[in-house]
Amino acid sequence: MRYLPHTSAEIESMLSSIGMKEISDLFASIPRENVAAPMNLEPALAEPALMRHLTELANKNSTSALSFLGYGMYDHHIPPAVDQLLLRSEFYTAYTPYQAEVSQGTLQAIFEFQTIVCELFDMEVANASMYCMSSAVAEATLMARRLTKRRKIVMSGAVHPDARGATHTYLSAVDSGNPAMLVIAPENHTTPGVLDAIDAETAAVVVGYPNVFGAFEDLETIVAKAHENGALVITATSEPYALSVAKAPGSFGVDICVGEGQALAAPPQYGGPGVGLLAARKSMVRQLPGRLVGQTVDQDGERGFVLTLSTREQHIRREKATSNICTNHGLIALSMAIRTAMLGRQGFTQAGEICMRNARFLAAEIDAIDGLSCPLKSKPHFNEFIVRRTGGKPARELLTKLAERSILGGVACDFDHGDASEFLVAVTEKHDREALDTLIEALKELA
Repeated sequence: MRYLPHTSAEIESMLSSIGMKEISDLFASIPRENVAAPMNLEPALAEPALMRHLTELANKNSTSALSFLGYGMYDHHIPPAVDQLLLRSEFYTAYTPYQAEVSQGTLQAIFEFQTIVCELFDMEVANASMYCMSSAVAEATLMARRLTKRRKIVMSGAVHPDARGATHTYLSAVDSGNPAMLVIAPENHTTPGVLDAIDAETAAVVVGYPNVFGAFEDLETIVAKAHENGALVITATSEPYALSVAKAPGSFGVDICVGEGQALAAPPQYGGPGVGLLAARKSMVRQLPGRLVGQTVDQDGERGFVLTLSTREQHIRREKATSNICTNHGLIALSMAIRTAMLGRQGFTQAGEICMRNARFLAAEIDAIDGLSCPLKSKPHFNEFIVRRTGGKPARELLTKLAERSILGGVACDFDHGDASEFLVAVTEKHDREALDTLIEALKELA
C-alpha cells in the first residue's frame, strides 16, 4: 500500500500544468553541491508487513516490570472511561476559545478544570493550565516579582530539580543572564535554611508540598516568616493525590499554588505529557499568566462561558502580556477534570488513603531490613519516601540488581543536593499487597 495519495497519472498531470517533466525539475534551482545524496533507506513495506514489523519492535519493550518509580510522575489508575469521554466529538472538534459563541464546550471544560484546581489548592482563582509544573513554577516566580516589585527569589533546594532548572532559565532570560535567585541546599531532606534566607528584598519563597524527597515542609512557619518580610509564598505540588489527605496549601495562607496534574490525568508515558496547575488569590488575577475562563449569562439569562482574561503577546495589548505561554494543555486538562469528577470527593480521599497506607507499610518493612533504613519515616510524607543504604553503598547498584528481576525499585537520589546512597520509592493505589511483598523480599535478598 502506498502512503502518497496521488497516482502516477495525477502527478504527471500536475507537472504538465506547470511545464515540467520530472519531480526533480522542481529542485533544479538548487546548486548540485548543495543537494544531499539519496538516503540509504530500506525498501518500503506493504501495510500488513509494516504493522507486523512495528509490533515486533514494540514487543522488545519490557511491559511486565513492577514499578515503584515516582520523582514527579506517578502511575495512578486511569479508567478506560476517561479515554472514551475524551474521544467524544464535542471535545475533539470544539473550536479554540477565541470566539465564545462557537466554543462553549471548550470554555466550559476549562472552567470546570479551573474550579477543580481551586478546590484542590483552596485558592480563589486558577488559570486554564500551564505546560507542566516546571513552567508553572517559573511563571509563578515572575508573577511574584511583578506583584512585589522585588527581584530576589528564595527557592528550596528540595523543590524538584526540573522546576529549579526551568526557573533559573526564565530568570536568566529576564535578568540578562544574571538571575537574582537563591537556591538553598536541603538539610535533612527539608529546608529550614530557607527561613534564614528570607529578608526585606525577597519577592517570593518557593517550597515543595510535598517536596522532591516526599516530605512536607513546615508551611505555617515559612508563610509567617515570608509575610513578615513582605514576601509571597509559592508551593509546588507534583503529586496532586497528596492533597486528598493533606491540608491544602491555601489554608496555610500560601499566596500562589502550582502543581503537576499528570497523576490525575494520564499515565507516566516516559515522562509526559503533563499539565501545569497554577492558582492564586483573587487580588492577583490581573497578573495570572496564560488564559482564564469565566462564567456569565447571555441576553436571555442563560448560563454561558467566555474567555475572561487572555493578555498575551499576540494581542493588541501585548505590551501588558504576562507570559509567552498563551495557550493551555487543553486535552490533558480535560482528562484531569474528567478523572477528578469521576472520583468525586469521597473517591479522591479513599484513593489517597490507600496510597498513604501502602507507603507507611512499605517504609516500615524496608526500614526493618538489614542494610537499609528510611530516614524520613517519622516525618510527614504521603506516598513517596527515601530509602538509604547503610555504609554509603551506592543506590544505583541495588536498583540495577532489582531491574534484573523486572522490578523498577525507585529513583536514585544522586541528582544535585542528593545522596548517592539513597533512592526514592513511590507507591500508589495500584500496588496491592503482593506487589509490596515482592519488593520487600527482593530487597531482603539483595540489600
